[in-house]
Amino acid sequence: MPYAGVIQRYRAYMDLPDHTRPITLLEGATPLIPLPRLAQDLGGECEIYAKFEGLNPTGSFKDRGMTAAISECAGRGVQAVICASTGNTAASAAAYAARAGQRCIVLIPQGKVAAGKLAGAVAYGAQVIQIDGSFDDALTLVVSLSQKYPIALVNSLNPYRLEGQKTAAFEICDDLGAAPDWLCLPVGNAGNITSYWMGFQQYDSLKHTGRPRILGVQAAGSAPLVLGRPVEKPETVATAIRIGRPARGEQALEAAEQSGGRIIAVSDDDILAMQRRLAAEGVWVEPASAAGLAGLAQQVQAGQFDVRGKRIVGICTGHGLKDPEIIAKTMDKPLLVTPTLEALAEVINR
Repeated sequence: MPYAGVIQRYRAYMDLPDHTRPITLLEGATPLIPLPRLAQDLGGECEIYAKFEGLNPTGSFKDRGMTAAISECAGRGVQAVICASTGNTAASAAAYAARAGQRCIVLIPQGKVAAGKLAGAVAYGAQVIQIDGSFDDALTLVVSLSQKYPIALVNSLNPYRLEGQKTAAFEICDDLGAAPDWLCLPVGNAGNITSYWMGFQQYDSLKHTGRPRILGVQAAGSAPLVLGRPVEKPETVATAIRIGRPARGEQALEAAEQSGGRIIAVSDDDILAMQRRLAAEGVWVEPASAAGLAGLAQQVQAGQFDVRGKRIVGICTGHGLKDPEIIAKTMDKPLLVTPTLEALAEVINR
C-alpha cells in the first residue's frame, strides 16, 4: 500500500477519536541522516544522526501534529481553526486547513516571524494578524477566542497535536531497531519534547525498544525552563524557540527528569555555529533546529557528556529555507567575473 501519512501508519498507536477523518499531505517518514564528521569532531566512537523534520511537507515537524489536529477537527465538522505562532505552526496550520477546506486564522508577534514562514501561511490562504505583543500574548488571545467562539485551537495545547508529533519517536525506533541512547532537541513551547517522551514511553511499553535520555536545549535569551521563571521579552536569532512562557513547560521538565536527561541553554553563537556545521555536512536547517546538537557539542566540550559508544539522535525541526535571513545577511556577495575561461580559472585557482 502506498505511504499515506502518519495517521495511516501509526493509527493503532494514536489516541484519536473514532470520528477522526484523515487529512494528510503525506507527512512523516523523514530520514535519519548519519553525521559521521560531527561524531568524529566530538570524540568519535559514537553514532550521531539528524532526524531531518525539515523534509515534512511545509518544511517543519509541525506537520505531524497538525495532520492529527486538523483530522480530528474535520471529523466533527469544524469550519475554522486558529493558532498563535512564531512561524512554523502558522504555515502548517494554514496548509492542513486548506487541505480540509477550513478557514485558518493565525496570530503572530509583530516583526518576530521569519519571512519564509510568514510567506507560507499567506500562500496557503490563512488570515494572518499581527499583534503588538509577544507569542505568549498571542497564545493567551487565541485560547480565549477558541473558548468563546466556534473556532478550534490547533496550538500544541490541543492534545491531538501531541498524538501526531509522537510518531517521530516511533519512526526513530523503527529505523534504528531501538531507541537511541540520547535524544537532543530544541525546546520552545515544549510540545515537541513532551510528545517525543510520550512516544518513546509508549513504544517501549509495547515493543521493549528502550527509552533515550533527553537533552532539551533552549536559547540563552529565551530560556525560561533553565532560569526557572518566565522570560517577559525573549530574544534569540532562533525565532522558532523565541518563547518566554512555554505552554507545556512542566511536561518538558518532567520528560527531561524522567528520562535521566536535562534541559540546558546555549548562546546564539553556539546555535549559528552548529547550523553552519550541519550545513557543511549537507544538512541545512533553520537556526532553532541546530539548538539540540549545539547543546550536545557544548556539553561535550564542557566535559559533561561522554559520547563514546553512544547512539545519539538530534532533532532538526525545520528546513533552512524557513529562516534564511541570517545566512543572507552574513554571506559574501558572489564574485563577478567576465565570461571567459581564463577569468574563471584565475578565480578558481587563487
